[in-house]
Amino acid sequence: MSITSTSETRKLSDPGSISANSSHIRKFSIGHILLDMGKITPVEAERVLRLQKETGLRFGDAALKLGLITEADIQLVLAQQFDYPYLLPGQGNHPPELVVAYQPFGAQVEVFRAVRSQLMLRWFTSGHKALAVVSYNLSDGVSLFAANLAVVFSQLGERTLLIDANLRCPQQHEIFNLRNRQGLSDVLAGRANISEVIAKIDSFIDLSVLPAGTLPPNPLELLNRSLFDELNDQLANQFDVILYDTLAVSSGADALAIAARTDGVLVVAHKNNTRLSDINMINEQLKYSGAEVVGSVLIDF
Repeated sequence: MSITSTSETRKLSDPGSISANSSHIRKFSIGHILLDMGKITPVEAERVLRLQKETGLRFGDAALKLGLITEADIQLVLAQQFDYPYLLPGQGNHPPELVVAYQPFGAQVEVFRAVRSQLMLRWFTSGHKALAVVSYNLSDGVSLFAANLAVVFSQLGERTLLIDANLRCPQQHEIFNLRNRQGLSDVLAGRANISEVIAKIDSFIDLSVLPAGTLPPNPLELLNRSLFDELNDQLANQFDVILYDTLAVSSGADALAIAARTDGVLVVAHKNNTRLSDINMINEQLKYSGAEVVGSVLIDF
């Protein structure tokens, strides 16, 4: 695999009046969701219902006609109805580079969906659960790539766990706005229980993150402990997709240690930043570690 990146569906159950607790609206209708989101008030909902009854418009179209909501509101509600969550600018406190959350219909997101499809066909539907995401340079953007990839897997309905296995300069706790907390290093050192350190990301269905945790003085030694294999097996029973964000190969052998245990690797290269000779070196080192290179991705964003 090599990739170069260059409404409403239901009506209100009652076209008559609506109570303040929205009891007359079906649970997953657009009206109910708009009320829950605070986009409209019960009084405004009654106005929409009256217009809907008079004109036969769908609830969303009627609300648009009255100027109570925007097209962006409609898209956000549809995403909730179809379990395809994304965020409006300013929501979630995530960086804008998390494009699959903030620009779900953009061209960049299609790259992540294409990678997801290839990985589902070539790896995850073959009984595999874990995959290491590896790059050569610190500046290749592998952490943001892994974060975006984890979100699109969760949007597919896969129980997804993103593990920040970069125990030297982790980023996932910042991307997903997690507190500086215990994580992978603490579990491997026997200082924390795995069930206590996995964070469920409420903004996205089926997405959890295991942060790196306390920065240890011996990251490579921790990753080489037999407890890592036990942990990987345990998590495979709980999640459908496990992605490991790793330290750049140019900065240490951590990624190779992880790759040897996940068996599968996705290599990320950055256009005009990663040299072909560096990719060839990664491939050679991974081959000796026994890991399979499932695919490579060339990104330019």
